[in-house]
Amino acid sequence: MEALEATWGLLRLLLAVALLAFGLYCCYLKYVHLKYDYIPSAPRESFFFGHLPIIWRMLKNKELVHDLFLQWADEYGPVIRLNFFHRITLLVLSPEGVKEYLTLPQYPKDRIVYGRLYNMFGVRFLGNGLVTDRDYNHWHKQRKIMDPAFSRSYLIGLMETFNDKAEELMKVLEEKADGETEVDMMNLLRRVTLDIIAKVAFGLELNTLNDDLAPFPHAMSLISQGMTESRKPFFKYIPRNRKVVKEIQENVQLLRRTGKDCIERRCKAIQNGEETPLDILTQILKNAAQEGDCDYESMLDNFVTFFFAGHDTTASQLAFSIMELGRQPEVMAKLLAEVDAVVGVKRDISYEDLGNLQYLSQVLKEVLRLYPPVPGTIRWTGKEGVVEGVRIPAKTTVIFNTYIMGRMERFFKDPLIFDPDRFGKDQPKPYYSYFPFSLGPRSCIGQIFSQMEAKVVMAKFLQRFEFQLVPPQSFKVMDTGTFRPLDGLVCRLRPRNPLAFED
Repeated sequence: MEALEATWGLLRLLLAVALLAFGLYCCYLKYVHLKYDYIPSAPRESFFFGHLPIIWRMLKNKELVHDLFLQWADEYGPVIRLNFFHRITLLVLSPEGVKEYLTLPQYPKDRIVYGRLYNMFGVRFLGNGLVTDRDYNHWHKQRKIMDPAFSRSYLIGLMETFNDKAEELMKVLEEKADGETEVDMMNLLRRVTLDIIAKVAFGLELNTLNDDLAPFPHAMSLISQGMTESRKPFFKYIPRNRKVVKEIQENVQLLRRTGKDCIERRCKAIQNGEETPLDILTQILKNAAQEGDCDYESMLDNFVTFFFAGHDTTASQLAFSIMELGRQPEVMAKLLAEVDAVVGVKRDISYEDLGNLQYLSQVLKEVLRLYPPVPGTIRWTGKEGVVEGVRIPAKTTVIFNTYIMGRMERFFKDPLIFDPDRFGKDQPKPYYSYFPFSLGPRSCIGQIFSQMEAKVVMAKFLQRFEFQLVPPQSFKVMDTGTFRPLDGLVCRLRPRNPLAFED
């Protein structure tokens, strides 16, 4: 009897403690609301969950939450409050805010958001690579070592590889260009950009274009899925998800093992005075040796970063380009005329040719305005600030979104019209409202690389083929951590030019 009374007493105590904790959390939540409620926002759907139920519904229906935020921008202004439990995030859609928070090094990336990319389901993923490193001094050392390998002058020497790998894609497409076969362009674009980044950056011959059993395309797809699923609370703890979580973990480990082997072999070759490929990895390792800063764990983090992000974002840009050109006959005619004039029937595209493909550059920039593969970036305010008259509290997460700003009438006339001429030489520059590669010191190190690659692949594709989109094509966007066409990209192809191309 005494034992039973003691048990009931313990249960009552635990219940009292739980109720006290719940009450204290409610008080804290109310305090947070009072602290931030002066900032405009759509009504919260829940005292506890804030705006999360809205977002969860949209994710479930495969709707793009950024489009909702675009509507809110018109209704609530340039600074919008988002409530998630006791965390407040501010969406800042103002050139003034972009200039302040992205161009100055004093605002670090958000610890919680980028911390999720450090590991993926408990396996080290991007770690402390260039994208996720929050320590500015450590990041700056990494960037200093890697910048020369991504300079324009160094990348010019890689044009041969860009051409060779793009040519492999053309050969695969030629076999399918009968006007009837439905071609999964999204899959092939992801494979060619994977082959390019592997060869150009790390000297690896993956040959995924010609090997359906190659492990890396499947690994990249699972890791992309992992980036989506890891944002869902408690996903990895649900029993039915254990199998996919394990597969994602194994493929992250595969990517890191590949990087470790690649770096170790290259270091050994350099130490032994052996001939090494003139790729990005060799340049980085030599720069690191000169700086006396051979942090191999960070190099491995960056291998994973370059390998994953370096292929995925460019493939998405190419897919969105083909998708949009499929419904823009006037733009297409102008673009084909330029490709014919600059490239003609040459097999290899030179660096000088890239400079002359001015309208193609405008098309790619316009694609990035409407469909940036990475929609934005996130910072942490160490101090209080003011953006367009709205006080931004210290120690707050702030989001900057180039997708939303690129579709706002405030910054771009007729923003939903695809118009490459808005990026013509005589047009005003869209300062601080267009930043598909971010801005400031932490802008994307690979932007020159990716745009050279995209130009080579697009120029060759347009040189060789006519295409039609296979319906249905909704032209909607799917968010998997990076953006891609919701319906994928399926085309029917025909040879465009009967002339033989020069060797």
